[in-house]
Parts: sequence; C-alpha cells; structure tokens
Amino acid sequence: MTAFIFDPDHVALLEAEGWRAYYDKKWPRVLYLTERTTATEFHVPFPLSVQGAYFVTRAAIAFKPVDNDLIKTRAGLRAYYELVRRWSGLAFDTDRVTDLELEYWIVHRRLSGAADHAELEDVLTRLHAATFGIAPERARESAKWRTQAAMTVDEITGGRVPDLEGYWLRLREQLRRCYRSLQGALGPS
Repeated sequence: MTAFIFDPDHVALLEAEGWRAYYDKKWPRVLYLTERTTATEFHVPFPLSVQGAYFVTRAAIAFKPVDNDLIKTRAGLRAYYELVRRWSGLAFDTDRVTDLELEYWIVHRRLSGAADHAELEDVLTRLHAATFGIAPERARESAKWRTQAAMTVDEITGGRVPDLEGYWLRLREQLRRCYRSLQGALGPS
C-alpha cells in the first residue's frame, strides 16, 4: 500500500471546530465539518463524504444524551468506518475500529474531569494503531496529544476555563500535534 497522506493541520482545524459545534449542539455545522474532515483526512469523495458525515453525526446525536443509545451509536460508527475503509485505502478491520471508537467515546465521557487519563490514552493508542495500520508504539504520541485535547475540551465544557477562546486555540494546537505525530508515524519506520 502507498503511504497514507493527509494534511494534519487542516484536519486538526476541522476537528477542533467540529468538537466546538458538537458541544454547542449545532448539528448542521457538525455535519458540514465532519463531511470536510471525512473528505480531507480519509479521501472519501463528495457526495459520499456527506453520507459518511451523516453516519457519524447520527452516531454522535445518539451518544450525546446521558441515557444514550449505544446500539444506534455503534451502527452509525460502523457505517461510517465501512465507507472510510472502502475509499481511504486503509485496510483496517471495520468491527475492531468501530468498537475502539465507541470505547474511546465511552471512556472519554467516564473520565471527564478525572486526574488520570491513562486509560483514555491506551484506548486512543489502540484506535490509531488499528485504524492506520501502525504499531502501537508508533501511535502512542498521537494518542497522548489527542488525550490532552480531550482533557482540554472537558475543561471547556465543564466551565472551568478563564479564557474560552484561548482554550479552543489550545485544543486546536493539541489536535495539530496529534495529527502531525500520526502523519509522521505513517512514514517509513
């Protein structure tokens, strides 16, 4: 397989804005930003990128309430990852990546506000390794930065930040480091 390439800075910007829209419950914006992320990161062509965005946005809506619907959430994530696998050129196991993505969402929610996020970093390491076909040790740094981003978003949504815009910029920088690290890990060993 040829090296998998994407623009890490642009993906980080799209995802940071997507997280903000998600927590603000701006579902049309979530859909738009997810479509752009799907096309940019995973090379899914338009209009199939819209379909992928719809799948993952529906999953996010099903997961959002505290009494969420994990069956609908998983179904949306699986449909999304089936589409991504078909168009990205990545050769991951769709069920494994779906389960890891759902585990990430669950663990992130459970650890919100906790001091220790080692479990979240471990889940993200396995998710990045499984999705991109890299060894876990090559995925660890990207998982570390994504964990930091998750902790930052928890501070924002918990109302514990003195400078809201500054924290959104911090989150974007953490995602940028995550995706740059991931892009580097996808290069030669």
